[in-house]
Amino acid sequence: MKYEEMLKNAIENLPDQEAGKQRFDVPKVKGHIQGNRTILSNFHIIAKTINRDPEHLLKFILRELASPGELSESAAIIKSKVSSEKVNNKINKYVHEFVICPDCGKPDTILKKEKGLTIKVCHACGSKHPVRTIK
Repeated sequence: MKYEEMLKNAIENLPDQEAGKQRFDVPKVKGHIQGNRTILSNFHIIAKTINRDPEHLLKFILRELASPGELSESAAIIKSKVSSEKVNNKINKYVHEFVICPDCGKPDTILKKEKGLTIKVCHACGSKHPVRTIK
């Protein structure tokens, strides 16, 4: 069997790939507005999905929204009225900046402190990139 025939046979036998199906999907925010507060009921699930500390994620969102807030055992509470679309945009910004590897595009990263800097380390390709510190 010639190389071209083997290649053609291999391509024909490849499994079909589902279009748009990704390994890493960030859940959308679920919550409600209660008075002047926004309650994010699935916040801990989102933080677990992206493999980040809920306090770090909340600190980023609160800074971006310029709003006070706190973390409870079951939810995150933002002390202002915020649309879910706005919160989802902030979470996507966080994921792009603090989770996704800029070299290989995979979410297999962790945040490490090295010499006073926060470094995003990718387990998939081994790259290291400094990220800004959220105070």
